[in-house]
Amino acid sequence: MQVKDFIGQLNQWGRNKVPFLFLIDFEMAKPKAWTLDQIDPEEMLYSLNGFSNTAPRQKSFQAIEIKKSPMAFAEYQKKFDQVYKHLSYGNSFLVNLTLKTKVELETPLKDLFYQSEARYKCWLRNEFLFFSPEIFVQIRNGKIVAYPMKGTIDASIPAAEQTILESKKELAEHVTMVDLIRNDLGKVATRVAITRFRYVEEIVAHDKRLLQVSSEITGDLPADYHGQLGDLLVSLLPAGSVSGAPKVKTCLIIQETERESRGYYTGVFGYFDGENLDSGVMIRFIEQRGDDLFYRSGGGITTQSMASEEYQEAIQKIYVPIA
Repeated sequence: MQVKDFIGQLNQWGRNKVPFLFLIDFEMAKPKAWTLDQIDPEEMLYSLNGFSNTAPRQKSFQAIEIKKSPMAFAEYQKKFDQVYKHLSYGNSFLVNLTLKTKVELETPLKDLFYQSEARYKCWLRNEFLFFSPEIFVQIRNGKIVAYPMKGTIDASIPAAEQTILESKKELAEHVTMVDLIRNDLGKVATRVAITRFRYVEEIVAHDKRLLQVSSEITGDLPADYHGQLGDLLVSLLPAGSVSGAPKVKTCLIIQETERESRGYYTGVFGYFDGENLDSGVMIRFIEQRGDDLFYRSGGGITTQSMASEEYQEAIQKIYVPIA
């Protein structure tokens, strides 16, 4: 589907209060949208904050093993240095740099969908599985809310919460992201305000606990927003937390550095119920290519970043969230 057709379809369904599900890739090259009766559970499984096309299954308590084969640090260092040069020149203030790690799993992706716990989950046959904790935007009763997430630390580190909240590097990165998202919401809403700043949530993985830092930003939508849902969503893309600031120049830096399209990884997945909308950023993402599996992960780079720490953080984010 072309972007203009996607926008028109969502506008029409929104105007007519027709429930629908959508996927938008990072490059906005292949967006997809379905009414709920068009989705075949043999081809696609989804769950958005508990709204799902599948009944819960009894969970297995067998450990989930992930064999990781990450790119060499020297290769990551080259990409980091390329990004850092742009940051030093002032071409960007924050760049989300991602890497692609080959992984081996004994559990099929479809089974892993049932075993994992996350706000947003989706399995698409022969393409991907993701289990994301990150909200993109939610629309409720005429208000739009965004929850930019920026900052991750291993919860087992002594005084982990205090450490991440007191980090000047993490603070600068988070402030940049909050400012970007606030400006984004200002394109579609009025009375935009930061209602919570830098609160910490715990994410439980199969082999670790992580702390992640988010903020909450709200705004008021116009009365006729239902008929503009397609335009509204596309005007906010790509998600600032997985691109950077300023967006246009930073996306060019990402393309130059990563040298391959991200596809649905770091895109947006969401559901409109006829009145309200819920959507998440597609991170914690396993991509399938034939018989091979790749886990996509990354993090924000600023002038205060260190390559070794960012490399370890990206690898640390390779996990399956199991409650």
